[in-house]
Amino acid sequence: MNISGGQFKGRKIFTPDEKITRPTLSKVRMSIFNCLYSLLGDFESMSFLDVFGGSGIMGLEALSRGFSKVTVIEQNKKAAQIIKKNYETFKIKPDLILGNALNILPKLNLKYNVAYVDPPYAAGIYEETLEKLQNKAEIIILEHPSTLKFEIGGIIKEKEYGDKTITYIRA
Repeated sequence: MNISGGQFKGRKIFTPDEKITRPTLSKVRMSIFNCLYSLLGDFESMSFLDVFGGSGIMGLEALSRGFSKVTVIEQNKKAAQIIKKNYETFKIKPDLILGNALNILPKLNLKYNVAYVDPPYAAGIYEETLEKLQNKAEIIILEHPSTLKFEIGGIIKEKEYGDKTITYIRA
């Protein structure tokens, strides 16, 4: 898997076993950051929270495109090791929090410009994650199965990519 844009564009990253994570496709990542740019403008001095880190690619994409602060939360120890390895490859020290995101989110004292939420689909924790993100981010991006619809306020945009949908919410 390669970084899709910014200063690290084209550089490869390591990925955990597909039984552990579900990587976000390059075209989806490009679309997400293009949409964010149209909503926020320049990313300089902005912060990005990747709530379910996986390989860490979303955080690396954010840094590559100019976000100044990225925090990654990951519960799986093997995936967290891959995230550390990927950041080290780019000579960046990760702001990585190891643990259950639902327990960690209420304890975060920072407010992020963007929070990216892509939990394991079968976990069924979207609503609970959104509740825990109250007052923690300006824009929340959800990656979810297209069959899952949200009846919440603040939805800016939804875009389908095959069997998945990306929903943008102004918090």
